Amino acid sequence: MWQGFLQIAITLIILVAITPSFSSYIASVFLEKKTFLDPVAKPIERVIYALGGIPTKSDMTGWQYAQAILYSNIVMGIFVYLIFMLQGILPLNPTNLQAPSWDLALHTTISFVTNTNQQHYSGETTFSYASQMLALGFLMFTSAATGLSVGIAFIRGLTGRPLGNFYVDLVRSITRILLPISIIGAIALLMAGVPETLAAPATVTTLEGTTQVIARGPVAHFEIIKQLGENGGGFFGINSAHPFENPNAFTNLVEILAMVSIPAALIITYGIFANNKKQGWLLFWMVFIIFVTLVVVTGVGEYQGNPLVNNLIGDSPNLEGKEVRFGWAETALWAVLTTGTMCGAVNGMHDSLMPNGGFSTLFNMFVQMIWGGQGTGTAYLFVYLILTVFLTGLMVGRTPEFLGRKIEKREIVLASVILLVHPIAILIPSAITLAFPDTLAGISNPGFHGISQVVYEYTSAAANNGSGFEGLGDATLWWNLSACFSLLAGRYLPIVALLLLADSMMRKQPVPETAGTLRTDTLLFTGVTAGVILILGVLTFFPVLALGPIAEGFRLASGT
Repeated sequence: MWQGFLQIAITLIILVAITPSFSSYIASVFLEKKTFLDPVAKPIERVIYALGGIPTKSDMTGWQYAQAILYSNIVMGIFVYLIFMLQGILPLNPTNLQAPSWDLALHTTISFVTNTNQQHYSGETTFSYASQMLALGFLMFTSAATGLSVGIAFIRGLTGRPLGNFYVDLVRSITRILLPISIIGAIALLMAGVPETLAAPATVTTLEGTTQVIARGPVAHFEIIKQLGENGGGFFGINSAHPFENPNAFTNLVEILAMVSIPAALIITYGIFANNKKQGWLLFWMVFIIFVTLVVVTGVGEYQGNPLVNNLIGDSPNLEGKEVRFGWAETALWAVLTTGTMCGAVNGMHDSLMPNGGFSTLFNMFVQMIWGGQGTGTAYLFVYLILTVFLTGLMVGRTPEFLGRKIEKREIVLASVILLVHPIAILIPSAITLAFPDTLAGISNPGFHGISQVVYEYTSAAANNGSGFEGLGDATLWWNLSACFSLLAGRYLPIVALLLLADSMMRKQPVPETAGTLRTDTLLFTGVTAGVILILGVLTFFPVLALGPIAEGFRLASGT
């Protein structure tokens, strides 16, 4: 047991060690300070700005920034959908795969445009190399850069700066952060055994004398942006549990650090923007403590195993749905991390997690800020901060202020919209689906676990996560179309509200700090913020958790 937790601890120590320098670099990129990549990136960016007619010194309002996101995402979505529907006549299709059904293509397009990458298909048997590289790979960069741009624009607005220009932020996110790290990461993965080839699947003769076809492809470059960009969609059906995506302990470590590095660093980047690193680190450690608690809860559950199985074979960790090269500890860490960062990649099957793991993964996606998605998750963290400032202001009878700006009706309305969209996008379609369990749900496990399967799928879509309890039969017209509602609502409504909130904060006149001003860079306030996050999460989603993983846990403990 302790060896497993030691592996987890070493990984987290490396994360803490790299966060300060990476956060400083991200801040320098978006504060337009000098960086070591300037000689390479600036000429490329100038060409892109010239070809796109992008005015680099023109700032946008919140609504203009949101419009730019919506328009660009619609164009990208149409482009990718056409590639899917025409893949049968396009090159780089060595297995002659034909176009998927229109509803699967639509769901996949929306899923990848929204940085969710929820997959109702197996990549190696559904999409050609062209579709995987030119369509999905393209969206992995642009959707991740979109989320990162929103997060930076939100931080700018909170700290009194203009929101910036979306197209400039999008380009800089790719040229200065996502692409350079992806090149280095892809080379590292390639050296560690991840394939990168355009050759057709290999046909081999097994030891038993039978013929086997082994799928392969341009995996290494796809895998690193999948992790770094919080995308999560696998080249193969079983994602990072596949030995060609994640062959050994080294690649597992690289992919974990890629998955969490940007969300963790953005919290400290906020502190740099606000000229208050203390608050950034307090928030970092608050998130870190909640995260570690969930990892321990999940890890203990996996180590103890299933009591019903243990009665038959003796005490044993839960190894169902896990790769033995990673074991229970690294699978538990990955499961909590992938749902905390909204990445959605998996190195084991979440449907096989013990109820502890089901609780942790669902809870992460319910609150969306441990560590949060690519940029937007950081913004969710500060929405909770604003609500905490408002609540504490009510307690002491003072107009709430955050970073020297008053929190008033407009800000609270927008913050409420951001948080209320999430349960609407989850609970309403879940209720409809569960009302027709035989015709719509596709549940493979009856009872409490079946409820978790359905709720998890819509939660994953609304949180732009993409992982799933994959025993669920989700490759149907109902699931493809109903999940699209959660995907779109969970992505774009909060983004628009976040940008309008940031724009509103930016336009406020700062008020001078007085002796009665509530400081937000204290342990007390950080603790209150953690309490608000946990209470709001419990109040909103506790009935679902009680009917799903909590009830399942009690049932297992009772021996039934």
